[in-house]
Amino acid sequence: MNMAVAQELVERRIHVGQGDHHVTSDPAVMLTTVLGSCVSMCLRDPVAGIGGMNHFLLPEGAGAGTDAGRRYGAYAMELLINEVLKAGGRRERLEAKLFGGGRMFDSLKDVGCSNADFAERFLADEGIPVVGGSLRGAGGRRLHYWPVSGRALQRGVTDAVARRPTPPPAPPPAESGALELF
Repeated sequence: MNMAVAQELVERRIHVGQGDHHVTSDPAVMLTTVLGSCVSMCLRDPVAGIGGMNHFLLPEGAGAGTDAGRRYGAYAMELLINEVLKAGGRRERLEAKLFGGGRMFDSLKDVGCSNADFAERFLADEGIPVVGGSLRGAGGRRLHYWPVSGRALQRGVTDAVARRPTPPPAPPPAESGALELF
């Protein structure tokens, strides 16, 4: 059995959806998400070996309901930072990577850019260094993040649908003089 297959067998993938976050110290955990105009912060304490990922839709806003705030950056960023600290991380050792904020549509307002600007400003205000990532640009991306090692892998996602090959036209019916009614 080769190493890639062996690693795949022990690796656990956890998907982080919109408005969610996950924190772990398990080196076998890989966090995944798919981003368009949304942004994910990947945060870790490299000394403690603890980290996590969030996924937010909009920079700021007022939510209705108990979990409505989770989709906003201000809430999602604070929540992830606090969860990493509660798990044993130290604020002065935190480092972040930011991903997403793509321009998904040609419209008057670029939500992705607003999300990216917000995330960078938030981390600068908190004094947490951004050590990597990929923000803005066009289109979506699939993100894989290993919180314990800090490794991140990003793949572009297109919203184009593959065309099916057009079947060749049916041959004309043979001239037999018969008439078929339906």
